[in-house]
Amino acid sequence: MPIGYLVTVVLLAIYTAFALAPPLPKHSSPSNLSYWLGFLINELPFIALYWLFFSTILAFYQGDIGSTGSWVAVGIAVLTAGGLILIAKRGNQAVPVIKEALNEDLGNNWRSSLNKEREADLRTQLPLGRILFAPFFVRNFRVKRIPNIRYGDAGKRNLLDLYYHPSRPPGAPVMVYLHGGAFRSGRKNREARPLLYRLASKGWLCISANYRLLPEAKFPDHLVDLKKVIAWVRENGHKYGADPSTLFVAGSSAGGHLASTAALTQNDPVFQPGFEEADTSVSGVVSLYGYYGSASSNGLQPSTPIAYINEDAPPFFVTHGDNDTIVIVEDARNFVKKLKTVSSSPVVYAELPGAHHSFDLFHSLRFDAVVNGIESFTAWVISNEKKRKETKIQITI
Repeated sequence: MPIGYLVTVVLLAIYTAFALAPPLPKHSSPSNLSYWLGFLINELPFIALYWLFFSTILAFYQGDIGSTGSWVAVGIAVLTAGGLILIAKRGNQAVPVIKEALNEDLGNNWRSSLNKEREADLRTQLPLGRILFAPFFVRNFRVKRIPNIRYGDAGKRNLLDLYYHPSRPPGAPVMVYLHGGAFRSGRKNREARPLLYRLASKGWLCISANYRLLPEAKFPDHLVDLKKVIAWVRENGHKYGADPSTLFVAGSSAGGHLASTAALTQNDPVFQPGFEEADTSVSGVVSLYGYYGSASSNGLQPSTPIAYINEDAPPFFVTHGDNDTIVIVEDARNFVKKLKTVSSSPVVYAELPGAHHSFDLFHSLRFDAVVNGIESFTAWVISNEKKRKETKIQITI
C-alpha cells in the first residue's frame, strides 16, 4: 500500500469535499472549521489538480499501484479530480454573474455612458496564465509600493501602504482598502492585492491601511481610523498624482463593514474627533464578502452599517459567496435589500456561485472576474460623476 500517495489523495479529497459542499451555519461566526478546510482549494483548484496528477503519475512510475488498496486510492483520486474540475467551473461562473449584476443595476446600456478613456482601460479577458500557473504572484512590475506611511498616532496600527504607477499620472482616482479579520486580526498586505496592483498599474493611487483592533480598540475606533486615511489622502494624495475628489473605499469582511459604514456616514463629525472639518466623502464603495452585523463597541453609537443607510448613499458594488461559512450570504442579501430600498444610487450585487470567504487572496477565475467587475463599476461611477460635475458647471454658468 503506497501510504504517502494514499495520505495525499485522502487529504485532497477532504479539502475538495469541503470546498464543494461545506456545512453552512445558520448564523455568521468569525471562526468555522469548514472554512479552513475548504477556502484554499476553492480558489486554487488547478494547483490541487497538478498536485494530484503528479502524485498519481509518480505512484505508477514507482510501481506502487497494484494492490486493491492502491487502486481504491486511484479511484478516490479520479473522483477528487472531477470535484476539482467542478470547483473550477463554478469559479468561472463569476464572469456571467457579475456581467448580469452590472446590467441589472446599472442598466443594459451602462457601457454607453463611459468616457472613452475609462472604457479603453477595461479588461475583458481573465489573466489565464497567472491563474493557471502563477496564482500566488500578485505583484506588478509597473507598480511602485511604498510601505508603512504613518497616518495617525496608533503605532503600527496606523500605517498605510501606497501603490501607484511610477509615472504618477495626474488626476488618478483613489482606492482606499481595509483588510478583514473580525476586527481582531489582519494586516494591510494580505487580501485583495491582485485588485490593488491591477488598479495601480492602470494609473490609480491605491492605499491599503492597518487600523486599530480589538481588544484595545472598539467601534467606532476602527471607523475613525478609516476616516483618518481618507483625510490623509485629501491632504497628501496630490503628491502622487491623485485626484482626491474621486475616492472609493473598499474592504474585505470586517473591512467591508468599515468601508460601507464610512460611506454611509460621510463627513459625520461624530466619527471625526479632532478632524471634524475634513472631507471624508467618497465616490463609491466596494465590499467583498463583507460583514454587516454589530461589532464590539463603546455603546454610544450603532455599530452596524445597516443603522446608517440613507438616501444619499454613494454607489455600492457588493459581492458575496453563497457558500460563505464565516458571514452567511443571507446577511449580505439583507443588507443589499435594505440599501436598495432606501438609496438613490445604484447598488450592484453579485452573488458568487460556490464562493467561500476570503476569495481575494490570489489570482483565480473567481477573483479576477470580480476585479474586472470592479473596474467596470468604478469606470461607470467616474464617468457619470464627471458628467454630473460638467452639467453642474454649465448650469452655474
